[in-house]
This record gives sequence, structure tokens and C-alpha cells, in this order.
Amino acid sequence: MTDAQETAADRTLRSPGGPAAPAVADAGPDLQPAPVPLLEPREGIPPVTATDEELAGVVASFAAGTGPVAVDAERASGYRYGQRAYLVQLRREGAGSVLIDPVACPDLSGLGEAIGETEWVLHAATQDLPCLRDIGMMPTRLFDTELAGRLAGFARVGLGAMVENVLGYALEKGHSAVDWSTRPLPEPWLRYAALDVELLVDLRDALEAELARQGKLDWAHQEFAAIAAAPPTPPRKDPWRRTSGMHKVRRRRQMAVVRELWTARDRIAQRRDVSPGKVLSDAAIVEAALAMPTSVQALAMLPGFGHRMGRKQLEQWQGAVDRARALPEGELPQPGQPVMGPPPPRAWADKDPAAAARLSAARAGVTALAERLNLPQENLITPDTVRRLCWEPPAETDVAAVSAALAGYGARAWQVDQTAPLLAQALTAQPADNA
Repeated sequence: MTDAQETAADRTLRSPGGPAAPAVADAGPDLQPAPVPLLEPREGIPPVTATDEELAGVVASFAAGTGPVAVDAERASGYRYGQRAYLVQLRREGAGSVLIDPVACPDLSGLGEAIGETEWVLHAATQDLPCLRDIGMMPTRLFDTELAGRLAGFARVGLGAMVENVLGYALEKGHSAVDWSTRPLPEPWLRYAALDVELLVDLRDALEAELARQGKLDWAHQEFAAIAAAPPTPPRKDPWRRTSGMHKVRRRRQMAVVRELWTARDRIAQRRDVSPGKVLSDAAIVEAALAMPTSVQALAMLPGFGHRMGRKQLEQWQGAVDRARALPEGELPQPGQPVMGPPPPRAWADKDPAAAARLSAARAGVTALAERLNLPQENLITPDTVRRLCWEPPAETDVAAVSAALAGYGARAWQVDQTAPLLAQALTAQPADNA
């Protein structure tokens, strides 16, 4: 039994969203033991694996280990272009903890194969799986401790909060947003990274027991299987449309300026391997689109294009603006992307009052059921699924037909079982004037 398991065995599992039951009879919540600071990994900070020979040793030790594998990855969001991994942390019984430099060892497919059939334990798996996939690591089975916390009804599901509330340990904070592409990585960062996987398996075991107690363990298994089986997210169409502040840009010519500046910025950021925001801010792109400057001098007067920007940089940005100004009308972007699915709910009352009534009834039913089950509404059934069902209901609105429609939208079997009856009832709702 690990230190964390011993601690967990000695204390009552803290109830989701609230303090634990008092460990001592007649003791109040204020006497709940304070979390124990977790300052050092059990075996110390492991050395960073950065050679093929060292990696081969890691593969062998993890293949020989037992039980689930705790996995985490650190990226350099806000510092580097893209979302690649700059450190991978793993821990397994019998193998201990390891830190791997995926820059020095960019192909971890051998490690992925060695532990591929083992259950991987991750926190917020969908955040790390894309960068792990890029270096050859993909689980066939996983346990997501963040999602498990949501299903179990915990109000705070960050890793630190979950470890504290469930196991009674306080993890070190403060290095989550650092530049993980830094080399060599400072020792305090490595300690922080190793501690992130130190208790993941212990947390998994405690959450599994809690989900089983609540009758939700099968729900969690269905969710985890869906994450593991999900294909890579396809590239976003027209990503420039997601520029922050884009709602201010209404004319097509201005939209073309945003597109040209965004594309130029992305090309430069990728070449320099830096975050696009460090090349040019979204706010500056929008300011240029609104002002449509006709000269470098006019551009330099806009926020985001100040005195720190050199003449050559200003000329490249003005060149993008000029290209947009010169485009023929037929090549200008359309005001918005084609609408896929139902319109925004605020427009339903005017466009289709019957659909608005169905949506109102469905939302009320989902809210009440989610509260009764003590889990977030979006985990019970996605809002998009509810909107699509209410906007275009099946020809028959019985439970069987609604169940088939929900499954077609990707709802898991447990979600269908829980929500189909109430949604079938909601589809019979009528506008107030017709009631």
C-alpha cells in the first residue's frame, strides 16, 4: 500500500462538492484535517530521459510494471507554435516515475506499444491525448480522473482540488503555465511535473470506488471508452474567424483584412516556432481591420502597432492590409460561416415557436435530472444534442424514436437511458398560445 493509499484509508472520502464526514465523532466540519503538503516524489525527482538508450530502459521497466499507468504531458501554450508536448510524465507500480523529453526522444511509439493494452490514467485526457498521439502514444483503455470527478458530482475538478478533496494531499502549484520548451528544465519544474503523476493512480482508485457507490461506474466506463475511440479532431475550417473581437468586424472587406493578417501572422509564427499572439495580437488585427489604414504611417498609429515595431514589420502587416483592399468582390469572405444545425436559441421564438417550446421543456427536464443525479448538465447530455433534437424532432416522438435519434447524435447508452424518456415528453410541449 502506498503512502497516499494509507492516508486515504484513514480518512473518509470527502463528499462531492463538500467537506468530508468528520473523522471523529461529534467533530464538526471545521475539524476536517488540513491537507498534507506533498513536497517531494516518493523516489525523488527522476532524471530526464533524453537518449535512445535511456528510453529503451524506460520501455523495459514499464512493460514489466503492474497495474494502471499514470500519464501526463506538459505543453508550452502561449510560448510556442502549436500544442506539441515538451515533457511527458509517467508512473507505474514496479517502474516508478519517469520524465521523458519528447524533443530529444520524439518517437515514443515503442513505449506506447509497451503499455498500449494497459489502462492509462490521465486528468482531463482530451487535453493531452492530441500531443501524445503526435509522438506515438495512444491508449486503448483510459481512466480520466477529471471526468470521473464530474460524474461523481465534485464541484471542483482540477487535479489539485481533486487530490486535496479525495486523498487529503496538497499538490505544489505555480508551474502549470511556464514555458516547458525551456532547456534545461529547472529542478522545481521537474519536481512539479513528477508530482502531477505521483497520486494519479491513487486518485483513480478512490474515484472508482465512489462512482461504484453512486451507481455511476458503468457510465464512466462508457465515457472513457468514447474518448479512447474518438478520432483526431479535423482541422478547423476558416480558423481566422475565431480571432478574438471578430464580432466587431462586419464588412466583408474588413473580414478580408482579418483573414490576410491572421494568415500572415500564422505563417510567421510557425516559421519562428512561437505563439501567434507573440507575433501580433488579435486586438491589433481587429484594429487594423476596422481602420483599414492606407499607409505604414497610419498603421503605426493603431494600438498594437506602436513604436516597438520596426519599419520592416510594419511594411509586412501593411502589405497584408493592401492585399485585402485589392481583392475583387468575388473573393471577399462571406459574412459568416454556413450555419450547421439549428440557429441560435434566442431566435427560436420568432422562427419556430413550437421548437422554442420544446427546447424550454427539454432544458427544464435536463436541469432537474442533472441536479437529481448530482452531475453537470453537459455531462448528462450535451446542449447541442438537445438543441438538434428539439429543432428537428423525429417523426415519431416516443421513447424508442428519441433514443435512436440521441444515439445518432453520439450520445452514450447511459445518457440515452437517462434522458430519452424526459426528452420524449418535452417534444410534446406546445407554445403557450396553443396550450
